[in-house]
Amino acid sequence: MLPALAHETVYTVDDIYALPEGKRAELIDGQFFNMAPPTRMHQRIAGELFASIREYIHKNHGSCEVDLAPFAVFLNADDLTYVEPDISVICDPQKLTERGCYGAPDWIIEIVSPGSRRMDYFTKLFQYRTSGVREYWIVDPDKNRILVYNFETKDTGDYTFADSVQAGIYEDFSIDFSAISKQLDIL
Repeated sequence: MLPALAHETVYTVDDIYALPEGKRAELIDGQFFNMAPPTRMHQRIAGELFASIREYIHKNHGSCEVDLAPFAVFLNADDLTYVEPDISVICDPQKLTERGCYGAPDWIIEIVSPGSRRMDYFTKLFQYRTSGVREYWIVDPDKNRILVYNFETKDTGDYTFADSVQAGIYEDFSIDFSAISKQLDIL
């Protein structure tokens, strides 16, 4: 007689919404990943990036929307994968509801925290690439590094906080990380 196989619990978005107040987690392929609160520096970097992108979109009368975490992204438009990217840019208004984004955003930026390193560099990289995200940036202040993945062109770029980084979804927009690092006294 064969031993019984352990049954793995598969969670859904309903389980995310049933979490106790103040507890945050992401859900990838039905599995929970707890989220630690972001640091002050993490939030300051996210705020600067968000403001730069929002200003560019508004100045150019763009149709894309930029959202700052916590913002629900139902990545595969199903109930098994729910993430809260630090910054999401969505150019298809049909993906947006009051609950969040159903489907892959066009551009996602994650700011690495000590507790999120493996998720941001590996798990989310795979999820974002396979779900249809066009561009993914990993901003890692501890390593003075910005990794840029343009999944449409299959290009990657490796930058520092001394560089200006060109956005792939906008031909005429870049973010000057040297200005951000000076303003926030990162380096």
